[in-house]
Amino acid sequence: MRSPRLLRSCLLTALSATLVAGAAVVPAHAAPGSVAAAAVTFSDTFDGPAGSGVDPGKWQLETGDNVNNHERQYYTSGTDNAKLDGQGNLVIEARRENPGNHQCWYGSCEYTSARLNTSGRFAATYGHVEARMKLPRGQGVWPAFWMLGQDFGEVGWPDSGEIDIMENVGSEPSTVHGTLHGPGYSGEGGIGAGYTLPDGRAFADDFHTFAVDWAPDRISWSVDGTVYQTRTPADLNGNPWVFDKPFFLILNLAVGGYWPGDPDGSTIFPQQLVIDEVKVTTSDG
Repeated sequence: MRSPRLLRSCLLTALSATLVAGAAVVPAHAAPGSVAAAAVTFSDTFDGPAGSGVDPGKWQLETGDNVNNHERQYYTSGTDNAKLDGQGNLVIEARRENPGNHQCWYGSCEYTSARLNTSGRFAATYGHVEARMKLPRGQGVWPAFWMLGQDFGEVGWPDSGEIDIMENVGSEPSTVHGTLHGPGYSGEGGIGAGYTLPDGRAFADDFHTFAVDWAPDRISWSVDGTVYQTRTPADLNGNPWVFDKPFFLILNLAVGGYWPGDPDGSTIFPQQLVIDEVKVTTSDG
């Protein structure tokens, strides 16, 4: 059974201040799958010289630890744990190290990693949201591609809503999860499902595309174009549907925590989450 999972947010006060400032809201003019032509409203193919950082006009890096989930990593700034590889990919790397002598909730931090978001730069209401990625593997490794309600700084979590497009616990290399969190269905009570690759294949062996198609009162999850679950307000047991408003994007690679558990002797570091592209499309008509 999935372990309790609280909001994966570090430095909540600083992030709340950013969110209150607001972001560019990109409304959809029609539901995904309509006959109207698709319009790309956000795209990052991570082109640039090896070793360079992400585009600051699209992403900001969060820093700090996360006591809420009892994760073990310290999220760093700059290019220490998140940089382009020169081949059109962003590499988020988790390492067993602490060269900056960072302090975590449990003492001296044992790991470093990175977490990026588009708050203040991009947010969307509805559309097709996808990322093409190759995942890490190993006990205690926890990559995620997700979205948080832009009003988080005003209403807090879980009232803001959270859309987990892809989460993976490294001890399950063939399975990913998609989940909704909101008021009355957060943490271990989130509403979601898993998708498992056939034939024992692992998500660390190749790139895969993780996506949601998001329309009023309806969200569907897919892997490589195969839809594996759809959720509507009818799935929430009478609790509020809080997903008809702007959300921003988040990418991160956590280490340890309530759900995946801590790394053990079998976990090899460094581990990498490699992102080829992130794209959001809506209808233009």
